[in-house]
Amino acid sequence: MSRFLSAADFVAANGTNAPAWTESESLEYTRWLARSHYENFSVVSWLLPRHLHQDFFNVYSFCRWADDLGDEMGDPVRSLELLNWWQRELDAVYAGHARHPVYVALRRTIEKHDIPEQPFADLIRAFVQDQTVTRYATYDDLLGYCRYSANPVGRLVLHLCGYTDEERRRLSDATCTALQLANFWQDVRRDWEIGRVYIPADRMTSSGYSVDRLEQDLKSGVATAGFRALMRELVDDTGSLFVKGLPLPGMVDRRLAVDLELFSGGGMAILEMIRRQEYDTICKRPRLGKLRRLTLLASVVARQLLVRSGSGGKARHV
Repeated sequence: MSRFLSAADFVAANGTNAPAWTESESLEYTRWLARSHYENFSVVSWLLPRHLHQDFFNVYSFCRWADDLGDEMGDPVRSLELLNWWQRELDAVYAGHARHPVYVALRRTIEKHDIPEQPFADLIRAFVQDQTVTRYATYDDLLGYCRYSANPVGRLVLHLCGYTDEERRRLSDATCTALQLANFWQDVRRDWEIGRVYIPADRMTSSGYSVDRLEQDLKSGVATAGFRALMRELVDDTGSLFVKGLPLPGMVDRRLAVDLELFSGGGMAILEMIRRQEYDTICKRPRLGKLRRLTLLASVVARQLLVRSGSGGKARHV
């Protein structure tokens, strides 16, 4: 049997005590994992400098494993056990030891870019929280969750590209939180089916809505006026967060800027699709098709070329 397995299959076959992997095997594994699990990764990777590709594969593989340990085990208790093990393995890397292929590969990236442990630990914390928290009382509580579930990803990307200042991090946080929220509004039904509701209770109450009403709407397949009004408010707030983060692409190297604009543009396009379907994400999940993604890519690349040629094409870091 191939040693290249997804997280769930890997754990089923090896438990948490698999033999140590060599660095070359581990690097090959993270390349395979990233390319086989994330359909857009090939698009993202060719826009970035080649010398960073492996580092992005390694970081992505850490995130993929943490996500799968949280959502693919079929048992919250087992997920908590495995996420606690994943945190111990992360601690071991920063203590100079690594056995798991993802961590063997990631250790080189951490050392090369001097990446602190906190963003990785924050992501694990978010997946742990998903096992124990399925409802959010306030919008601020939900933003607090996004601080751990989404914002560390942007900070890791910035770190890989040589940016560690607070201003860029602040803008990245706004974009990453907006992307996470857009995903929640897009996936109301899917989240309900796995027992989670990310729409905060205080926003439901202020709109005259409730979890009971949401359950009824989902069962009937009808987005009532109350749901649409609630979703309109949430979409507008999320759009404002995207706008807040828009200056970031102009503050980084052009190649990274294209990726950042793609992520923001994709998220804002999802919000626009929600608006066009009159805020009904109960009957239809908005999704960007291949043609829309390609059109977005073309427009972003063209805009970045025009902007940078007009400003002297200055590059920073990366």
